[in-house]
Amino acid sequence: MRRVFAGAAVTAALGLAGCSTPHLFGSRSGNVPNPSAAASVSVNGYLWRATLDTLSFMPLASADPYGGVIITDWYVNPEKPDERFKCTIYILDARLRADGLNVTVFKQAKDAAGNWVDSPTASQTETDLENAILTRARQLRLSNIKG
Repeated sequence: MRRVFAGAAVTAALGLAGCSTPHLFGSRSGNVPNPSAAASVSVNGYLWRATLDTLSFMPLASADPYGGVIITDWYVNPEKPDERFKCTIYILDARLRADGLNVTVFKQAKDAAGNWVDSPTASQTETDLENAILTRARQLRLSNIKG
């Protein structure tokens, strides 16, 4: 029983320690991530930062830098209040590669009764979002190299 408790305590301490080190991935203020620190976490820091920058207009539901998963909460465009979007992004690699990123977009629309109902998204939406994230990641990397 002591081992279980000790293991849980160590896991909790490591989790809290991870929360207190925002320098690994930069902050939302625009700090560029440290690639060597990001590699130790097995998620590409440029892709992580670029994803947060690209989706900064959407509220975050969850962000796990160690697992490389970012989940947004539902976002309603003020110009189209009858539909909303939610994204799940997986950063799959420590290298800055196009196949190191997987984006899934969910869409819901209001029906006649005012209930949210799942509706299909255009496949191009996910591709466009992936391309925007990759472009931003390349910009971050270049700005880090230049100075």
